[in-house]
Amino acid sequence: MKALSLIFFSLFLASVQSQAGCLDLPRLTGVNVAGAESNSTILPGEVNKNYIYPTPAELSFIAEQKATVIRLPVRWERVQPTLNGPLNQEEIGRLQDTIRIANSLGLCVMIDVHNYAKYFGNSMKENPTLQDGFVNLWLKLAAEFSNADTTIFDLMNEPKNISVVEWGPLAKRTLAELRKAKAKNIVIVSGGKWSGLHDWFSGDVSNATLFADLKDPLNRTILQVHQYIDLDYSGTTTVCRPPEKFDNMFARITEWAKTNQQQLFLGEFGTPATAECIATLEKMLSLMNDNSVWRGFTYWAVGRWWNNYPFALNLSSSVPTAPQWVILKKYFQQPPARKSAPKPPTVDPI
Repeated sequence: MKALSLIFFSLFLASVQSQAGCLDLPRLTGVNVAGAESNSTILPGEVNKNYIYPTPAELSFIAEQKATVIRLPVRWERVQPTLNGPLNQEEIGRLQDTIRIANSLGLCVMIDVHNYAKYFGNSMKENPTLQDGFVNLWLKLAAEFSNADTTIFDLMNEPKNISVVEWGPLAKRTLAELRKAKAKNIVIVSGGKWSGLHDWFSGDVSNATLFADLKDPLNRTILQVHQYIDLDYSGTTTVCRPPEKFDNMFARITEWAKTNQQQLFLGEFGTPATAECIATLEKMLSLMNDNSVWRGFTYWAVGRWWNNYPFALNLSSSVPTAPQWVILKKYFQQPPARKSAPKPPTVDPI
């Protein structure tokens, strides 16, 4: 009887634990946590000197703002110092620790290879060796981070150092290899170049053309766009475009996604704290209200090394003093409140 009771109780715990995780979230809404990608010219660099990971207190602060996900930029060279070689287990350990702590706070983690399609300064453009190495990297990361309930794979941030024509097939190939290797994680595929929503339909061969036929046998792949609000869309200036500027832009890509049965994620966007820019920020967030297409967003960015970067959000106070937090929190989507956990099943005496 005791053995039977333990079996029932184990099944009960498993059923409760399986209710939470990245796969269960209808919307992935949160922030980029910068730091581990810092100092790209000092590679691999020294942790806590040239680059940093978020502290437990910082992750707790983010969770308290009701975010459900963090996008965690990392450098390929730090994770895998030799092309096609073994992963750096010290760096993997730091990633695993961050994910463990974030998950304990209710945060899903997106591992973002923040390399712009370069490796140790070498472009992936017309470089089959680096392109093969990129697939190798993700297969090894998938073996280390196989829990789809805790971790999402963000293949490559803003792959501007490879042509759009090359990036599309490489991204699809990487996805196919991950699924062949039985990886069940959500996969985020960035649009080519700077992944700009504003130029999704631009160019002789556009992102819209290349990714209209993106398919995933698990239906767990999401296309990532970025869109800054300042005049040149760069995320580096402090004068913002007016709110109405983005209406047609978002309407067009939303309709494209519906037509082609794709899902979208706004992985980077940000704004200074002026009243005009805050109004545009709120308008942009409101334009992603179609849950059949938009899976969520991550604001750029938080991180304790930002100094005076005007788009940055604070992490060091018990009160979220940056006014952007107030707007973001209105659009963070927590999973539905759970009912009280059921009591473990009783087992009749035998």
